Amino acid sequence: MTMKLIDNAPCGYRFLTGIPAYSSGVVAMPGHEIVHATLQRPLPFRAGFEAIASHLAARNRPRRALCAIELRSSRPFSFDGFDDFNNDYRAILSEWEILLPAHNPVARSNVAPLVSPPSEPSLYAFSYTVASETLPTTFVVAGAADIVRQSLSSHGIIRAGETSADAMAEKARHVMAVMEARLAGLGAGWPAVTAINVYTAEALRPYLADTLLAPMGATAVHGVHWHLAHPPIEGLAFEMDLRGVDLERRL
Repeated sequence: MTMKLIDNAPCGYRFLTGIPAYSSGVVAMPGHEIVHATLQRPLPFRAGFEAIASHLAARNRPRRALCAIELRSSRPFSFDGFDDFNNDYRAILSEWEILLPAHNPVARSNVAPLVSPPSEPSLYAFSYTVASETLPTTFVVAGAADIVRQSLSSHGIIRAGETSADAMAEKARHVMAVMEARLAGLGAGWPAVTAINVYTAEALRPYLADTLLAPMGATAVHGVHWHLAHPPIEGLAFEMDLRGVDLERRL
């Protein structure tokens, strides 16, 4: 399915279409920038949304300014469990009047840490728009894992059940291609990226230089942030997300 870049003007950003659970990425519209905020201590899912609401209200921003979410789970979901969680998640976005008639504009990542995982799905970070003339354009690319896009079934997993260096490199190449397509769809490229997150419980070094860093060009000097974590669904082994922002907050 071809991604489309759609204006969400009242909220100050455009989004790349994705699946019902999340969009493929967001980019600030002229006159706005995207701010990224990380919680020093993740909060349980619903308490996290309350914290977002308070943070936005203190900055005179509406709830609809929320444009990206990063979650942490206790363990990977089954495919059915992931669907159930997404229904609960979409219900909150609906209450906040964020969902559009045919699309979910909010980008998302959701992974399960191996060390000190939360006891329940929790908010780790979020992004939102503010009025600004800051250049260059700011953006967030949603998380993508080693599965064929739009295929939420085990049949779509790249080299399912394999974690050899060769298999992981193939998974990483697939995800890198998705990242590059989403960057292009947002009108951005590697030079504009300020943070690169990799999520895997498998060895990273065998393919880090050639498969991940080399295609980034000069941006490779900043390296990647490796989270020892599983992607959100059982059977997946590699995930990435990206962003290009000027302002990073720690809450």
